[in-house]
Amino acid sequence: MTARFDQLGYALVPAVLSAAECARLGELVQPAAAGSVGTRCLLSQPWCAALAARLHADPALAACLDPGALAVQCTYFEKSADRNWLVPMHQDLSIPVAARVDAPALRGWSVKEGSVFVQAPPEVLRELVAVRVHLDPCGADDGPLVVVPGSHRAGVIAPAGLPAARAITPAVACTAGVGGALVMRPLLLHASSKALGQSRRRVLHFVFGPRTLPHGLAWNVAAHAG
Repeated sequence: MTARFDQLGYALVPAVLSAAECARLGELVQPAAAGSVGTRCLLSQPWCAALAARLHADPALAACLDPGALAVQCTYFEKSADRNWLVPMHQDLSIPVAARVDAPALRGWSVKEGSVFVQAPPEVLRELVAVRVHLDPCGADDGPLVVVPGSHRAGVIAPAGLPAARAITPAVACTAGVGGALVMRPLLLHASSKALGQSRRRVLHFVFGPRTLPHGLAWNVAAHAG
């Protein structure tokens, strides 16, 4: 599985959590505000840090996660008839850090929900792995993530180069059952469309990264060991 994950940049792992566990988690996570599609600030909560540690230790995910990786972020996404949204094809380039650092190699600074983010240096981006745990079934009509297999190997792609990169390989819709996980490299080109029905698609999106960062950066203090 390791070689296939390295080649494709993603893997689908079924039944990482049981339906009962997903139901309990669903009671703990709510969008930050009315009309919001989710929140980035869950990892500071004990239940979320414990789940990150469990995912990191899960034998089914071991082929995709570095044993020394650190859980650095958890984002909750909810897509439903009331919170229906789409995301165009893109790469995930930003990471949460403790504070701004003035260094020529760093750019793309922003503040989201009170946390500082920066576009990660290429050497960090190559090491990041996201684990998306589905709390609900996610079928073709539920706005699943669509990925371009192998596109992560091109590194950071400039916006003007996205159409050409997307055309190299047909995109794949990553459907999942309750408790299933999509493991992916954040550099993988991905998008999602609006849901077509009345269902609800809730996802806990964990990011795991290297324990140390270059250029004097440090992970946000909300990060917890995985």
